[in-house]
Amino acid sequence: MIIVRVYGVVQNSNGDYLLSTETYQGKQFSKFIGGGLEHGEGTRECLEREIFEETGRIGKALDHLYTTDFYLQSAFNPNDQIISVYYRASIENADTLSSTPMLQDYPQQRLQWIPSKALSPDLVTFPADKFLVEWLCSQ
Repeated sequence: MIIVRVYGVVQNSNGDYLLSTETYQGKQFSKFIGGGLEHGEGTRECLEREIFEETGRIGKALDHLYTTDFYLQSAFNPNDQIISVYYRASIENADTLSSTPMLQDYPQQRLQWIPSKALSPDLVTFPADKFLVEWLCSQ
């Protein structure tokens, strides 16, 4: 099965990047905010829904940054292939998001602002995120 995941690259007014550390199926991982595309959604709608679910705030998918162009096997099901789509995104009042556990619905998630100078592929878990971070750091 092919799974589409949509992520937002969010920066605050200081240029810090928002990362999410989550636990799923007993595995902990760090990634950009976002998640899985649901039936009937476009990629922008998916990202905006995910931002709201994970932060409780209105988000906006801005310009498209990257879609994976290499094979990615799912970290959770070896029979699934992942396609990751990345947008630059904004979140309402992003500067007031704290680096603490967020909504009650997501007790397994912690959001964290990473200064742009500290952004490194070592801070994210998945290959597509690592690729994107390398690209962001080269800009």
